[in-house]
Amino acid sequence: MAKEKIVLAYSGGLDTSVILTWLKETYDAEIITFTADIGQKEELDGLEEKAKKTGASKVYIDDLRAEFAKDFIFPMFQAGALYEGQYLLGTSIARPLIAKRMVEIARAEGATAIAHGATGKGNDQVRFELTAAALAPDIKVIAPWRNEAFREAFPGRAEMIAYAEKHGIPVQASASKPYSMDRNLLHISFESGMLEDPWFDSSAEDVQDMYVLSVSPEKAPDQAEYVELDFEAGNCVAINGEKLSPLAVMEKLNELGGKHGIGRVDMVENRFVGMKSRGVYETPGGTILFTAHRKMESITMDREVMHLRDSLISKYSSLVYNGFWFAPERLAIQALVTESQKNVTGTVRLKLYKGNIMAAGVKSPVSLYNPNIATMEADPTQAYDQGDATGFIRLNALRLKVSSGVNGASGV
Repeated sequence: MAKEKIVLAYSGGLDTSVILTWLKETYDAEIITFTADIGQKEELDGLEEKAKKTGASKVYIDDLRAEFAKDFIFPMFQAGALYEGQYLLGTSIARPLIAKRMVEIARAEGATAIAHGATGKGNDQVRFELTAAALAPDIKVIAPWRNEAFREAFPGRAEMIAYAEKHGIPVQASASKPYSMDRNLLHISFESGMLEDPWFDSSAEDVQDMYVLSVSPEKAPDQAEYVELDFEAGNCVAINGEKLSPLAVMEKLNELGGKHGIGRVDMVENRFVGMKSRGVYETPGGTILFTAHRKMESITMDREVMHLRDSLISKYSSLVYNGFWFAPERLAIQALVTESQKNVTGTVRLKLYKGNIMAAGVKSPVSLYNPNIATMEADPTQAYDQGDATGFIRLNALRLKVSSGVNGASGV
């Protein structure tokens, strides 16, 4: 009788290295590992050999960077997504893509289950499993961290590190660097370890070796650098006049942003499962793209369309954060976003300097900004009669006057 096949989301890190062996023994199953190349760079080196040595029967390492940039990052940035005013959703947006590919592999390999190393306290378990529910409701999901026997065997990272060392599995986590990292094309995140203390200063000089994508603003160049981003229908298509794919745009902006210490965020956020958690993020290219996109919208989007889209940012961001990428409501909002972006076309110029992004010019062939109308000088077009404002104000003041007459002046 053929063994059950399980597809494991495998990073080669501490958790999934231990989980691979545990799954194989617990379920007497054939473990197929899947690693998505979404921009981890050197983290992928030697991964296939490591997975097989740890017990994988088959290894998938798929380059999904282009798909990640084009079909996930860019649509999300068109929506202006920003979770709790700070987080550009770098980890959140990667999970539905990874889970989507896991389901595809499970189908191709005849696997009955997929497994992940997300903890029972985090958001990723929800993101993986909601994606699987939307795309393949018949496939079972195994979450070892929600298994009591697994938690008893590995009550903390120290036990997992000891287990890995005992079995000769090399991992990045150690007693000297106990924090966890997650890297992709959009960002890198740091959690746990000393970062669990919200009073810990992540900008201190003695922890700068933690950072991967950016220099500290203090050590960024003393000379500012200008960059121009060209947009077509809400997507960046060129940098400094050079046409680039979405993937190349992200790689170029990461290089520029990292050089100038841009995109570091240290925040305590609200997890979907109910607790607060502290995370440190590096999102150099995404921060530049987010800022430039907003500048481009400022002169090309109709006011009411912009305000309608903006009213959905919190909802959209929560959907991404909470794992509802393939939910019908996210797809419906995305359709509205796509329509809102059709005229977001033109060029934005920014100045990068020591962690700061400064506006340095914006232009568009479909600009809604008319200097002749906006001017404080005489309007040669006669499009706006200042005298009309008297009636406009009088009508808007009417309900306030009525309310004051009935209820008395408020706030005085």
